[in-house]
Formats: sequence, structure tokens, C-alpha cells
Amino acid sequence: MESLKERLATLEAKLTTPGEMIGNYPDLPFAIFWYPPVQEWSVRDEVRRLAVRVREKTGKEVVVISLAELLWQAIEETVGTEALAEAERAVGFDRAQDTVHSILTHDQPLPDLLAARMAELPPDRHVVFLTRAAAFAPTTYQMSALLDQLKAHRIRVPTVLFYPGRRDGPTTLVFMELPDREAMGNYFVPIY
Repeated sequence: MESLKERLATLEAKLTTPGEMIGNYPDLPFAIFWYPPVQEWSVRDEVRRLAVRVREKTGKEVVVISLAELLWQAIEETVGTEALAEAERAVGFDRAQDTVHSILTHDQPLPDLLAARMAELPPDRHVVFLTRAAAFAPTTYQMSALLDQLKAHRIRVPTVLFYPGRRDGPTTLVFMELPDREAMGNYFVPIY
């Protein structure tokens, strides 16, 4: 298996080679870069350096979007963090997590929040890196569905989801390497 550095180099080559598509299809300009969750901090550093190299080599602006920030934005714009914390104390973590899941799928859908952030980005001049997906563990939101839901928004900006977990076969991933978690998704995007 390739090391993290080797896979980052492969991703960088894909992002910086003229005429190369990041995804498998023009209407799915997405890829996933998986990494072991214990490497979160080092991957954050690597993402910053990769963004600089992509900009230097292509002239494209790399926009890093924190999924954790979108999570807290959605909570704040609906029930608020204080009310959510109170609900967790009163009814427990699982019920509070269910509330957040409902917010992200119904009240403030995560794909809508992302699409709004990406709407004004010209695809020929931008690349998006989605980071901090670990905020959705253990089961707040299924990362396996996110890129597919972005397709429905007709997002054309090349986008890489940095995914904490492990690879379990050629097209499946296990989010956060959770021991009781089954491999999710049958991704139709490249997994690096």
C-alpha cells in the first residue's frame, strides 16, 4: 500500500496536470483522500502545503472549507449551541446527535451549505478542499452521501474530500476507523 506522502503526490499530480480531471466524469469533479484518523494534525499541515503548491503550479485558488465550521454554523442558525448542550444533558448524547443529524438533513442541509459556499467559484480558477470531516463522528452525518448530494447541486469546482478513516476495498471506506462501523459507500469518485 502506498504511503500517505506517495498518495498526496499522486493527488497533487492529478490536480496540477493541465487537462487532467480530478474525477472520473465531468459532472463528478470530486475525489476523496483518505487517511488514518490519528494523522489528522499532520494531514491538516499537508493540506495547507498542498494548497500552496497547487496554486503555485496552476494559478488556481484553493479554497479550504472546514466541514466542522459548517456543522457549527448549522447548529447556531437553528437550535443554538447552548440549547443543544442542554438537550444533551437532558436526553443524552444519542438524542442530541439525532437532533444534529436532523438539522443537517432537513433544516440546514449540509450539501446546501456547501453549495452556497461554492456557488460563486469559477471551476476553471478554483479547487476546493473539504477538511475536518471528523466532526461528524460517530454518526452525525454520513460522509458517504455528501459528494453524491453535491452532484445534485451541479457543483463543477474540482473538490477533494479529506476523509479520516480506512480503505476497505477499492470503492469502500470506513469512517473514522470505528470498530463497529461497516464500510460505507460505493464511491464513483477516485479514492487516493
